Amino acid sequence: MDPVSPQTRTGAVTGPRPGRTAATKQKLFDAALKLVGERGAASVTVDEIAAEAGVAKGTVYYNFASKDALVDALLRHGVDLLAARLRVAEDEDGTEAAMTSLVDGMLGFFAEYPAFGQLLVSELWRTPGQWHGTLGLLRDDIVSIVRGQVQRLADAGRLPEGVQVGTASAALFGTMLVVALDWQVFQPERDLAEVRESVLLLVRGLRPPA
Repeated sequence: MDPVSPQTRTGAVTGPRPGRTAATKQKLFDAALKLVGERGAASVTVDEIAAEAGVAKGTVYYNFASKDALVDALLRHGVDLLAARLRVAEDEDGTEAAMTSLVDGMLGFFAEYPAFGQLLVSELWRTPGQWHGTLGLLRDDIVSIVRGQVQRLADAGRLPEGVQVGTASAALFGTMLVVALDWQVFQPERDLAEVRESVLLLVRGLRPPA
């Protein structure tokens, strides 16, 4: 019979601690985004990601089977982070507060992770792209959250006649994404409140005349 460690006898969980694993994955996420944002996913190596994250190369392979698996997982992780911020809008009572929360969540996320926005744009519109399929599904996840808030506007009679909820949702997602990138790349001196108000003015312009 194999010897049993004290940790196993007492029922403790062996292996890496969940908190430490999550922290390591976040380091890899930040490092990969920085490098991918600078040079594109294809030219970045595992060695560079490990060095940027301050971990051993073996740590990357311990958490992910390959660089492609790392990028794929980190794309999903990034969208999960973004989705969590956008879902805060679902707890708002009024449509105005919900839309403000939605825009704040999107712009705030891309202000914190500008490279992720660049990656989304470059890969979503790259046909064919290595991660186009994954990003297409992830885009649908985000747009579905946006659609929920646009549906609230429609239910409240706040969309002009003939404007489809699906079209308006995709347009709003695209607007927020492009505005966020334009802000970070060309107008970094503007603050979040100013950029948010610009987007909300566009949204308010969709309302039918009083």
